[in-house]
Amino acid sequence: MQEQFYRDPYQRVLETRVLRHDEQGLVLEDTLCYPLGGGQPGDSATIRATGVELKVTDTRRDRESREIRHQVPDAGGLLPPGTAVSLELDWERRHRHMRIHTCLHLLSVVIPVPVTGGNLNDETGRLDFNLPEGMELDKAVIEEGINRLITENHPVEIIMTSGEALKAQPELIKTMSCTPPLELPEIRLVNIPGVDLQPCGGTHVARTGEIGRVEVRKIENKGARNKRVVIALA
Repeated sequence: MQEQFYRDPYQRVLETRVLRHDEQGLVLEDTLCYPLGGGQPGDSATIRATGVELKVTDTRRDRESREIRHQVPDAGGLLPPGTAVSLELDWERRHRHMRIHTCLHLLSVVIPVPVTGGNLNDETGRLDFNLPEGMELDKAVIEEGINRLITENHPVEIIMTSGEALKAQPELIKTMSCTPPLELPEIRLVNIPGVDLQPCGGTHVARTGEIGRVEVRKIENKGARNKRVVIALA
């Protein structure tokens, strides 16, 4: 299976064909749908074939086969292999994921300490930080810092590196709980030139200005030194 969501995260409609359809989901020759991973939800979409319209409620990658499976719980029947289909992404939801995911990268710049976890949905995102002793977080300062980087409208680029090269730059790995697969020959890095560079498998906006204004929703204690910062699109 090809992964068009990496080649063009802004593409909304794709003409493709069914590879297989069974009780575990629908597998296509190519897809626009990002599968759950890296804290980013799986995409939703609509699949249309002759006389058929199916709602994709979630997208997951099979751990063993690495196939991307589109979850269509109300299919009412299985589509035969080779069936021509049109896949239309739930773009508004995906775009909000992209905006929030890129914003979380900016949050990790404004709070330059190790990240212990993170997650996002189409409304909010959060990162957990391992703070050094004595460090305090100021909601207003964090919010101002993020929105300044957004307003500066920095470009967001995808560059590739190898697992071996990344091993030599461990400082690029910010999330302590999720180490990239360093055995792979190619690993995606999200580069915001002059601002941030880190490995990430998610989908992102093309420029930080596309995020729009955000607010720091809350800061929570998650342990003696662990703080959770929740952001939301304003």
